[in-house]
Amino acid sequence: AGALVAAVWLTDCWGLFVRPVRSGTVGVIAALATIAVMAATAATTVQAAPRFLTHRYTGWDVFLGYQLPDPPTIGTVLTLWRFDSLLGTAGLVLAILYTAGYVKLRRNGNPWPAGRLVAWLIGCAALVFTSSSGIRAYGSAMFSVHMAEHMTLNMFIPVLLVLGGPVTLALRVLPAAAEGQPPGPREWLTWLLHSRVTAFLSNPIIAFVLFVGSPYIVYFTPLFDTLVRYHWGHEFMAVHFLLVGYLFYWAIIGIDPGPRRLPYPGRIGLLFAVMPFHAFFGIALMTMASPVGATFYRSVDLPWLSSIIDDQHLGGGIAWSLTEVPIIIVIVALVSQWARQDRKVASRSDRHADSDYADDELAAYNAMLQELSKMRR
Repeated sequence: AGALVAAVWLTDCWGLFVRPVRSGTVGVIAALATIAVMAATAATTVQAAPRFLTHRYTGWDVFLGYQLPDPPTIGTVLTLWRFDSLLGTAGLVLAILYTAGYVKLRRNGNPWPAGRLVAWLIGCAALVFTSSSGIRAYGSAMFSVHMAEHMTLNMFIPVLLVLGGPVTLALRVLPAAAEGQPPGPREWLTWLLHSRVTAFLSNPIIAFVLFVGSPYIVYFTPLFDTLVRYHWGHEFMAVHFLLVGYLFYWAIIGIDPGPRRLPYPGRIGLLFAVMPFHAFFGIALMTMASPVGATFYRSVDLPWLSSIIDDQHLGGGIAWSLTEVPIIIVIVALVSQWARQDRKVASRSDRHADSDYADDELAAYNAMLQELSKMRR
């Protein structure tokens, strides 16, 4: 049908621009061919394919679209790849853009810490792996694997992305718009940083509330029962947890310009204040008698999964235990930033002290000269 439509279009173009035909024969043939294509297309839309008529649909076909005949293992998680067109593509594009900006900055003779590049690339690689490997494939059907995916997107990947300082890199690389020209990417990025929405969401208290409250709202309300049934629901949860995690860690260890950050003791206190809420969330999942998203998981009915409530308890244990590694990384980064700031403040104080000492010496020397001048008189 597509080839026939293309042939009709080429014939019309030939007759219109190259050799106009006075007779209506070609036009009649083209019209009949177009009608035939439309009729064939309409017939295919109302008639099911023979394979669909003989196939017995299962919960896997309806909710997943692929088969999971075996339980998850290290091998299946590493080899079962279904590239995610949204997050997988975003991870690749972000890695390429950041690397291009890094190369351009270094070619211009401007330094940029290699550690930030490494942190950003590891974060992008983790985003692609989490969204496109067996973690997503099994996470769409098992609560425990889904919780591992959620914690990675919410607490591990944002830490690495924030430490990369992408906004600072972009502001140094993107050229400013010329006078009289419309605003370019650099101006739009600056506007976004100073917008009221960004100022509100990046406020440490607001970011803390979103970071702590999101799991309770998603998993302990009927919202999860709806989201878990659809592919767009899994994408929505992934993007939501990724952005909320980025906002929180931006307020804690952010390198980029943005919110008015708390003093370092306040940041450490805010970081440790998260831990009881996440621990209670994991314990609640481990002790619940009724499974979350029970209708969906019973419909999927994985043959090798003996109990969905036991799988949920395992997911609660994962949520409780996986908070430690990201917290350690954040504490190390926070202490390093605090020590670096103290060294800068001490160096600045030393420079002021040296300057004051030099001024005092100069004043004393001038006073001595004045006394000698008086004595000579």
